[in-house]
Amino acid sequence: MWLLHPLPLPLLAKMGDALGMALYWLAGERRFVADTNLRLCFPGLTEPERTVLVKRNFRAFARSFLERGVLWWSPPQRIQKLVRAVGHEHLQSVADQPVILLVPHFVALDVGWSWLTQQGNLVSVYSNQKNPYFHKKLLAGRLRFGDSQLYSRQQGLRPIVKAMRAGLPFYYLPDQDLTTRDGIFVPFFGVQAATLTAVPRLAEMTGARIVPLTARMLPGGAGYELQFYPVWDNYPSGDLIADTRRMNEFIEQRVREMPEQYFWLHKRFKTRPEGEKKFY
Repeated sequence: MWLLHPLPLPLLAKMGDALGMALYWLAGERRFVADTNLRLCFPGLTEPERTVLVKRNFRAFARSFLERGVLWWSPPQRIQKLVRAVGHEHLQSVADQPVILLVPHFVALDVGWSWLTQQGNLVSVYSNQKNPYFHKKLLAGRLRFGDSQLYSRQQGLRPIVKAMRAGLPFYYLPDQDLTTRDGIFVPFFGVQAATLTAVPRLAEMTGARIVPLTARMLPGGAGYELQFYPVWDNYPSGDLIADTRRMNEFIEQRVREMPEQYFWLHKRFKTRPEGEKKFY
């Protein structure tokens, strides 16, 4: 990744496409996971249509992996030139309040973090990586700008709440299956999905405003687009289930806009309600 990061982004994008196709053929288990997720979420797609979408998803994932080197080692000026931010005024309008940036798991999610941490400090959580060397590099890459804070999921919400009350926006990715220990089952594309309830609970606890954010890779290595959405009104409503469903419905809308860039390689429906058969 370090050797490749100085290359022009269009060339990196082509290399990512090639790597993605190699991974499509080599990573049979993840190919099955992506196909299963798409079959559940888009039942109207034919098998050939799903295959095309899975291949595009592998290419997008591999491209984002290689291009992460740009975020970790390129000069900040290069990153700024590659990113176009739309709707940043929505975040700026609540800059004097606690904020939760709701960031769905699109493959370019690190772009938003890298761009924003050049503007100011954030707080977020991370999952421990299996490879300790890659884990160390990932943390270093994400903490290269400013004085942002990262905490492992195992540390719970206490340090997050403390950082938010100190004025740091919380950059949060709530749409993965981490069992129902800290979540509930609500529909995602019509399928019951174990979903974390941290967004409405933290909003209730801290008075935080919700500003959704998506990151999109533009075709052909033309750069990236960050889309900030209007601050959510009447959130939280006091109804935990309704608030969690609202979050999932918003993510569904964004996924429909660029389904090839969503993180379908994750076992989103791994945890099932009691008595229901497993999908994977």
